[in-house]
Amino acid sequence: METTEYKDRLEKIKMLRQTGINPYPDKFDRTHTAVEAVAFGEKDVREVEEIIKKPDAKVKLCGRLMAFRSHGKLSFGKIQDASGRIQICLMRDILGDEKCKFFEKKIDVADFIGVTGELFRTKHGEITLLVTDYILLSKTLRPLPEKFHGLQDQEAKYRQRYLDLAMNPETKKIFEFRSDFIRYLREFYWNNGFLEIECPVMATSASGALAKPFKTHHNALDADFFLRIAIETYQKVAIGGGFEKVFEIGKCFRNEGMDPSHLQEFTMNEFYCAYWNYQDLMKFTEEMFEFLLKKTLGTLEVDIKDREGNTQTVNFKRPWKTISIRDVILEDSGIDINKFKTEKELLKAIKDKKINIEDAAKLSRGNLIDHLYKKVSRPKMIGPVFLIEHPTDLSPLARRNDKNSDIVDRFQLVVNGWEIVNAYSELIDPLEQSKAFSEQSEAQKKGDEEAHGKDDEFVLAMEHGFPPIAGWGMGIDRIVALLTRQDNLKDVVLFPLMKQT
Repeated sequence: METTEYKDRLEKIKMLRQTGINPYPDKFDRTHTAVEAVAFGEKDVREVEEIIKKPDAKVKLCGRLMAFRSHGKLSFGKIQDASGRIQICLMRDILGDEKCKFFEKKIDVADFIGVTGELFRTKHGEITLLVTDYILLSKTLRPLPEKFHGLQDQEAKYRQRYLDLAMNPETKKIFEFRSDFIRYLREFYWNNGFLEIECPVMATSASGALAKPFKTHHNALDADFFLRIAIETYQKVAIGGGFEKVFEIGKCFRNEGMDPSHLQEFTMNEFYCAYWNYQDLMKFTEEMFEFLLKKTLGTLEVDIKDREGNTQTVNFKRPWKTISIRDVILEDSGIDINKFKTEKELLKAIKDKKINIEDAAKLSRGNLIDHLYKKVSRPKMIGPVFLIEHPTDLSPLARRNDKNSDIVDRFQLVVNGWEIVNAYSELIDPLEQSKAFSEQSEAQKKGDEEAHGKDDEFVLAMEHGFPPIAGWGMGIDRIVALLTRQDNLKDVVLFPLMKQT
């Protein structure tokens, strides 16, 4: 939409070009960022009267003009770069009438400018750049959102993240935190001897987790492929090939319902280690979170919102509590899942307790247990808690427990009602793996869209031999949202997928 202001700025661009001024030069050599300039000015600055007599123009700054007000022979503005904001001052006695008038008439708030000058302290104590020269670096056609209210509409923040970042410093801090978190996460892996590898995003089978996949067609190969729902199987194949410690931080895709706690495209972190079991992973997870929280937040006590928006202070000090999924469901619902060996029997017990689970009749026993736990137990768990002893039919890629074949050696890390980590000792028996895939495939045929399909190529790799393996997965978006106390995963994704308008 071309507003009057848009047309006015378009006319200014035309006039600038007619006078030989390029409104979009290619670079500017600055000497300081805004924050660096303020720190530099705090050390030692001259009085403004001395600067006027003989300016020492050694400071060069650049950024977006966020505010500007003119008071005759004196004008003040604010420029913003990636580090923050700094005040600038234009004086007619230094710049001259022509340059001051040009700034006032041809440069608008939101334009990018470069300024040269000397720092001084105002009567109010604010470090300010007294401008001796300036250059227009980029002429904007559209204004920024209104100054005092900023960008308030939540959907607009997601769709126009560039405006959200420009107007809301707190938004920018979230993504700086996310970047730091991922950087320290990689550092922790490297410190512990892990190798970062990259696995395919398109796969011939939807493998690695229980979820409905996205399907796409590969024209050159004339074949259907699935966008990966997890990174798991390829990492285990890499360990079968000879690596022992591997990790990846990458995109995964699940074609499930959209809500504040689920995204169809999300960032996943998975790692796998040869010769470890799930108990080694539990110890490693405690160490990891201690390292990450101290690096990013400086504390192990973190305020985290639950799914209802209520905040709890969670202490991540080691050791963490451990509880079985059977015990927590029994405690919260009175249902002993071990007594019901089929989905029909379990479904009757759930109905007898008047617990409502959506589409329960379509779910396999494993997924029924999972939905029951999420209904009656997970919201009450503050944690951090290691949830262990998941049923075998819920974990087709996990290793069966040696003492009880009905459960697997697996844990989930739960924090204030959120599942943060899923991990287990991996199934490396190709015969058991093939059987588990077949059972999941049957459940899929019966209508369970989240059931695991067959993956013959993965079984073939396993038949060539895998060492003992333990593996672990964590959603980056979710953990960042929790640690920054955001209500929606879209708040920690820079450019979330949105419905087309």
